[in-house]
Amino acid sequence: MLNKLYTRLEEIYPDIIAIRRDFHMYPELSFKEVRTPQKIAEFHSKLGLEVRTGVGGRGVVATLRGARPGKTVALRADFDALPIQDEKDVEYKSKVPGVMHACGHDAHTATMLGLAKALSGMRENIQGNIVFIHQFAEELAPGGAISMVEDGCLDGVDVIFGTHFLANLPTGKIGYREGAIMAAADRFEIEVIGRGGHGAAPHETIDSIIIGSQLVNNLQQIVSRRIDPTKPAVVTVGQFNAGDAFNIIAEKAKIIGTVRTFDEKIRNNINQMIEQITAATCQAYGATYKYTYEYGYPVVQNNSIETRILVESAKKVIKEDDLFEIDLRMGGEDFAYYLHKVPGTFFFTGAGNKEAGVDYPLHHPKFNIDEKAMLVAAKVLGTVALDYLQG
Repeated sequence: MLNKLYTRLEEIYPDIIAIRRDFHMYPELSFKEVRTPQKIAEFHSKLGLEVRTGVGGRGVVATLRGARPGKTVALRADFDALPIQDEKDVEYKSKVPGVMHACGHDAHTATMLGLAKALSGMRENIQGNIVFIHQFAEELAPGGAISMVEDGCLDGVDVIFGTHFLANLPTGKIGYREGAIMAAADRFEIEVIGRGGHGAAPHETIDSIIIGSQLVNNLQQIVSRRIDPTKPAVVTVGQFNAGDAFNIIAEKAKIIGTVRTFDEKIRNNINQMIEQITAATCQAYGATYKYTYEYGYPVVQNNSIETRILVESAKKVIKEDDLFEIDLRMGGEDFAYYLHKVPGTFFFTGAGNKEAGVDYPLHHPKFNIDEKAMLVAAKVLGTVALDYLQG
């Protein structure tokens, strides 16, 4: 049966490429997806699958029922884009100014649709059900996964698998990991409130920019001096906004950043540490502050059994030497919410080709993938789904 699947996928591979390029040209931002879920739903409907739309908001869930009853496996792909200007020189460059698929979600979606098409022609050989979960808004908290789960996308599902393309990993390689694989991802915002005034009279002001600058430096000591060095953690300031003119001392400065952790106790401690440092720094200079901390996606925690099933299935598609245990990644993923509900595993599929210039990292304006990776991912996902159902 697997040979039949692989042959069918290779036959429709040009269609998978066409689908991916169409989505790439017409990207849609998180929570604003309209065309994309409509196209996805139409595709599955033409295959004769059971289709639910508007799941959790903008999600699409399609169910393929095999000829014989059995277990149910879910596969997930996300479909939102990012607020980045596409700088690639390709014929399928984004046609939407300031928006592009810089994280490969177009390819995730095309891979899933191609796999659904291949499997839909094999129903008589399938024992059990395969649920295709197409998720909106992975890129922007609170994300689409949590609301899709609440809306029943995993009802009756026994296990779930998902993958993410990496262009800095060569095509043909698969990275897996038992247990934690991706970090919890949180957001913090600090507003330093001083007293503005004339740039020529700093003694009459409380300079929010000076205080904010000191605060940014102080925050760097959390991980370097207050966290066990054997426990991974990141505190990053990504935005610092203050002032409107060169000769005015700003009354307010806004600092926005992210915290990445794998340990829940450390996660909570860092929240407290950020506010402690903020309070002490502002008090030292006579300023006040406002502080908010938003808990985002939890740790992506892969189940051991399902990860081992994935590894054995992947060996049927790629060389064993191309299958490896990947290092912990500090990026966040709301696939974590699915794993809170049912067992499963999330893995990475190589999509890079350095010789062709396809090796830019995720979220880069020149991000692209080696499209052959979609065929690899489709075969691996299809194999693990069928192996699980037959196991």
